[in-house]
Amino acid sequence: MERALSEEDPKFASTLRGTTLRQAARRRAILAGVVFAVGVAVMMGGAVSGYWPVGVAGFVVMLGSATVLLTALKGQRGGASDAHIAAHPSGFGVVDGGRSRRSGRGSSRGSSGFMGTLQARWRRRRDRGGF
Repeated sequence: MERALSEEDPKFASTLRGTTLRQAARRRAILAGVVFAVGVAVMMGGAVSGYWPVGVAGFVVMLGSATVLLTALKGQRGGASDAHIAAHPSGFGVVDGGRSRRSGRGSSRGSSGFMGTLQARWRRRRDRGGF
């Protein structure tokens, strides 16, 4: 299949062979780390000089680079960490994890613990007519 792709569209095949997603994410993470350090320097420079717009600009640079850094690090991990997230037609993921539901306690109410108490209070308020 790779051979057929190379024969059919060699430019596209070479583009696919160029870099992997993990390498691109690593490169983005390193660049974001460097930009974060520059943002810290700009922010500190603004604080030392007393010119607050420079400090605010440094903070904004830090915030943006931290966002890119965290996104790149998440991309480096690949799909292995997302294996426990089930797809949903709405586009949002549903995490399959957390505590398992215990059948012994509170099974007659439908829910148990803190959430069951809150749901019971809400039902009582609704039934009384008071919100």
